[in-house]
Amino acid sequence: MFTAITHSQIYVLDQDEALDFYVGKLGLEVNTDADLGFMRWLTINVPGQPDREVLLERPGPPRLSDETAEQVRELLTKGATGGFLIFRTEDCRKTYETLRAKGVEFTEEPTERPYGIDCGLRDPFGNSIRFTQPKA
Repeated sequence: MFTAITHSQIYVLDQDEALDFYVGKLGLEVNTDADLGFMRWLTINVPGQPDREVLLERPGPPRLSDETAEQVRELLTKGATGGFLIFRTEDCRKTYETLRAKGVEFTEEPTERPYGIDCGLRDPFGNSIRFTQPKA
C-alpha cells in the first residue's frame, strides 16, 4: 500500500509571482521548475524536505478545459476556491514577526490554541496558509 504523500497542489494565477511569495517571502525552495510544453511543472518544498512538494499550478489544460479554467480563476480571485497549506514552526511568534517584516499580510495573529500557537495568512491568490508551533 501507500508509503508517503509526495505531492500536493494549489492553484496560482501567476507562477512567477507565486515564486516571489513562496520562495522570496516565506523562505521555501524550488524543487522542480520544468517546461513540459503543455504546462510549467513548478514545485516548492520546505528547505531540506524535498520528499514533500507543493505544485504551484496555473488553472488550465491539460487538467482543466479553457472554460473551466476561467471559472476557477474567477473563483480564485474571489477567495472562494483557494487551497490550504499548514506549516510547522518552532517559534510561531518569531516566524510571524520575520514574515511581517518582509511585508506578508496576515489574516490572524499568533493565537494560543489547545494544540499550540498558530496564525493565518493568505497568499496573493487567496490560498489559506497557517503555521503552527505545536505544544511541547
